Amino acid sequence: MLLALLLTAGITQAQPFPSRPITLVAAGAAGGPTDTITRILADALGRALPQPVVVESIGGSLVGPQRAAQARPDGYTLLVNNIGFAASATLYRKLPYDVLESFAPLGLVSDAAMTFVARPGFPAADLGGYIAALREGGDRLNLASAGLGSASHLCGVLLQQAAGAKATTVVFRGTGPAIAELMAGRLDLLCDQATNTVPYIRDNRVTAYAVTSTARLAELPQVPTTAEAGSPALVMTTWHAMYAPAGTPEEVQATLSAALRAAMKDEALRRRFSELATEPATEERASIAFHRRFLAEEVARWRPIIQAAGAFAD
Repeated sequence: MLLALLLTAGITQAQPFPSRPITLVAAGAAGGPTDTITRILADALGRALPQPVVVESIGGSLVGPQRAAQARPDGYTLLVNNIGFAASATLYRKLPYDVLESFAPLGLVSDAAMTFVARPGFPAADLGGYIAALREGGDRLNLASAGLGSASHLCGVLLQQAAGAKATTVVFRGTGPAIAELMAGRLDLLCDQATNTVPYIRDNRVTAYAVTSTARLAELPQVPTTAEAGSPALVMTTWHAMYAPAGTPEEVQATLSAALRAAMKDEALRRRFSELATEPATEERASIAFHRRFLAEEVARWRPIIQAAGAFAD
């Protein structure tokens, strides 16, 4: 009987990875950008691996990472998170995990530019005027945010620092409702990812002033970059990346990272990302080495920006 158990254990240990379904924890609400990106990625990963990949959407900026950090480090529970993950290292005085130590970076997934937009009829002809209007109007102007650590919040922090003035921040549950208020003229300003704003900009339902990428977007060729508009410091992308719990075996990490790079070349994924005005990660950016270095750089980049803004949470 003991021999049988030992033989069974040996067979189990010898099984190649992966031998059962993998769970991708999406650190975002169902239907939001992170959830959408994760589901597209899951389909492509399922084609790159001999096992299905299922998505578990967990709302809240801390709950998803905590779930992944506490999972068994065997490669079967992974995390997809966004730029807010790097910012959270400074935004929160106490976290239930360590951003740089509790996870094994596997590679970046996507990058989406942010767009500076305003309500129809906003009195600014270009980005310079947009910033000047905020400088002059200050808290008489309303600036939307999807909450602490969201891409819109971080972009708004950059905008207010560039203007040297603070608007009245209005927090929404996601930027969908914020765009509706913007179109209705009850909200003044918003910085949101192109994934969300492109349809409204194309239809002239909101006014766009600049994109935060280093090159113009194919979907919005008429909208200049922030550098072209005279504000080169206002550069950021809403990136997504994939993580395993710290302690996951290196060979398992390598298998997952290779599958991620294969997924980035998947035609269905690339087509869907294009529809969302989102760029799939390059071969280099989807690697473990690049992601590990990039995450540390992003944590370091956002720390002084957040500290200067005094944007903290317990």
